[in-house]
Amino acid sequence: MHKPDQPNPLNPVVSKKLPKTVVFLGLVSFFNDFASDIVVPLIPILLATVLAAGPIALGLIEGVADALACFLKLWSGRHSDVMSGRRKGLALTGYTLSNLARPLLGLAGSWVTVLLLRSIDRVGKGLRSAPRDAMVADATPSHMRGYAFGFHRALDNAGAVAGALAAAAVLAWSDLSLSEVILWSAIPGFVAVALLGAGVKDEKNSQTQPVELPRVLPPLRWSALSVPMQHYLWVLMLFTFARASETFILLFGHELGIGVVELLLLWATLNLAKAITSTQGGQLADHFGRGALILIGWSALAIAFLMLSQVTTGIGLWMVSIFYGLLMGMSEGAERALISDYASPDEHGTAFGWYHLVSGIAAIPAGLLFGVIWHVYSAAAAFLFASLLALLATLLLRLWAWPVRHHTHNK
Repeated sequence: MHKPDQPNPLNPVVSKKLPKTVVFLGLVSFFNDFASDIVVPLIPILLATVLAAGPIALGLIEGVADALACFLKLWSGRHSDVMSGRRKGLALTGYTLSNLARPLLGLAGSWVTVLLLRSIDRVGKGLRSAPRDAMVADATPSHMRGYAFGFHRALDNAGAVAGALAAAAVLAWSDLSLSEVILWSAIPGFVAVALLGAGVKDEKNSQTQPVELPRVLPPLRWSALSVPMQHYLWVLMLFTFARASETFILLFGHELGIGVVELLLLWATLNLAKAITSTQGGQLADHFGRGALILIGWSALAIAFLMLSQVTTGIGLWMVSIFYGLLMGMSEGAERALISDYASPDEHGTAFGWYHLVSGIAAIPAGLLFGVIWHVYSAAAAFLFASLLALLATLLLRLWAWPVRHHTHNK
């Protein structure tokens, strides 16, 4: 074992090809997010214009949708471990469910219908997230998992760029309505499901029992997690509580008078900024340690939310969003790679299930509280509150939950 804040002398970071599984899962995420981000940045605009709902409804929708899926993420990750690493079926079911429900948002007649369909979409995410991340970890040697997860996040963010740009182009150069644009998101969603079905196979981990036999795992208890992982997950929960949905940035832009097409371009640019730095950030995390890169990303969010509380113009919103995206992208691969560091190879699904559970369990209070502060006080007050919480989480990461040990499981 070695400290993850230092390079592993036994596994120096070298230029290697990523496994085929990681590349295909990246492409699946690209097309899924292509479909998703035709829709997601339009939700706050749909609520504010067509459905006459405000920040509290947005906070409730985003919070409930994520929280409903969080326990399912733990179950699906755990179940994929019980089935000796047969994770593809759960991932395929999840992607299919999301891409059936999401286009139907274009037919929603009330914010309650949006809440229902968005929740079904997130249930699909709950089924797929932990098994998919475990598939990435299963397929990748431990010393390059930061690179693998960074690459995956880069394609995920690139898909968000493509989706937002496609929506902006259609709205700018055609007569289609918001609802019709949302319906067209079914096409890239179908491509994502087809790629996963045809191009990805489950990895047979040599350190697990034969794939044909269901496995018996230790009881699923919080106390069974290592103390360092418990500390990290507690701090991650606080940070997630601070990181209210980024769709509030779009609602803020709408209140500043930015048009729909420009808001979609802003969303695309924010995700492009993340995509630019995600892969390199993952490689740096492999070399310098996961904690250092996570610290950079979390600090960036605290600063960016503080800056957002002072923004009064569209230009200011653009500048802060780009700043946030560039530095936030640096830490995305490290966050997931650190989870695989703490887990044994035959429990990757369970570990990522806990990660996604903790990330999602704070979603309802985070979204609702952010929306309520916005509604009662102002957008500036909400962003300032989020900044303070993010700063507290960053300090706790460094002083209480800093990664101490790294379990190396090379293939």
